Amino acid sequence: MSEFIIEVDRVSKSVQDATGELTILHDISFHLLARESVAIVGASGSGKSTLLSILAGLDKPSSGTVRLRGQDMFALDEDARAALRGAELGFVFQSFQLLANLTALENVMLPLELRGERDAKALATQMLQRVGLGQRLGHYPRVLSGGEQQRVALARAFVVRPALLLADEPTGSLDFATGAQVMALMFELNREAGTTLVLVTHDQAIAERCDRQLRIEAGHLVESRLTDMAV
Repeated sequence: MSEFIIEVDRVSKSVQDATGELTILHDISFHLLARESVAIVGASGSGKSTLLSILAGLDKPSSGTVRLRGQDMFALDEDARAALRGAELGFVFQSFQLLANLTALENVMLPLELRGERDAKALATQMLQRVGLGQRLGHYPRVLSGGEQQRVALARAFVVRPALLLADEPTGSLDFATGAQVMALMFELNREAGTTLVLVTHDQAIAERCDRQLRIEAGHLVESRLTDMAV
């Protein structure tokens, strides 16, 4: 098995539009070790979110490979790739992506139940208590604030103890103070779980908290550098 959690090797992505072929990503390569954190930064439209979707196995590259724990994700069929995601990946999105008809507790229980965990309710309860929502277990997303919804999303992501956590602008829908609190909690949980983190952000202060930064410009990886003041 590879020593790397994730290996991205010469990944490119092109699509057809009205003007012909549009290349979104050009020959991207990088590797991440266990417990490493990396921020993917760049202007809007540079290809950051497309890269994150490919890392999740939700979008296929036009060329190149992505290996998760040594497994070529795109050598798998859709069902096997979904199973790999369920076993190894956690997700945090800008728009929270909570299921509106489920309570906070049920949202966090869901990935555990999909994995067949017997103690799903107890584990989900513990994780919601860890993120400060022990009194909100039975509340539906519509009555939770944005910060509370993102805390539920963090609990759902970390409760399965993923090898790799992918976060796409996790504070983009939050005010500055709430976003800062959520990010502090996210980095705490990441350290506790020993998860490898890939974070897309426009916020340079957040990027500076990661071990490394990858800068994408017009689909090209133009810089990969260690962060001076990594958490």
